[in-house]
Amino acid sequence: MDSTSPSLLLRLRQPNQEAAWRRFVELYAPLIFHWGRNQGLNAADAADLVQEVLTVLLAKLPEFEYDPARRFRGWLRTIAVNKAKDFHRRKAAHPAVGPSGNLSTVALAPAVDLFDEIEHRNFLVQRAFELMRAEFRDEVWQACWQQVVEGRKAAEVAQDLGMTVNMAYLAKSRVLGRLREELDGLMD
Repeated sequence: MDSTSPSLLLRLRQPNQEAAWRRFVELYAPLIFHWGRNQGLNAADAADLVQEVLTVLLAKLPEFEYDPARRFRGWLRTIAVNKAKDFHRRKAAHPAVGPSGNLSTVALAPAVDLFDEIEHRNFLVQRAFELMRAEFRDEVWQACWQQVVEGRKAAEVAQDLGMTVNMAYLAKSRVLGRLREELDGLMD
């Protein structure tokens, strides 16, 4: 991947950016699904919510202007919560028949957003790491992982992986640089 590529949000604004959309969906669909479940939606409705939110984004992102002073995630969550409320309104207007249609069993949305800032950042970093792993040779990935996640010294990692200490540092730098590129504009 080109190391000077624009941030994911900027790429989403351009036409014919299937790879950027795939990456966005891989990163954010689980988060949107989580928000839907927190709004009291069952798994099927939360999956539908993901599709509805992505449809809104497809229409809105071409004119979306990223403002670093405001949070993209806040805007995205607002869309998800409003769409979840739409689901509840539709269900209330057309209640299902039988015991599964009892509206009293619908969970109320929690007053506090359980997916706070730290969880959000950890989720994005973990998800980006999972998605990026295939982009690197195993020894490069392991050199970075062992230094960053496991907290091992570069010299130990280099010895275990049969590389020079400089190569261990370079592997870490490459993977973390790619991670920064992947998350550019998303860690607001």
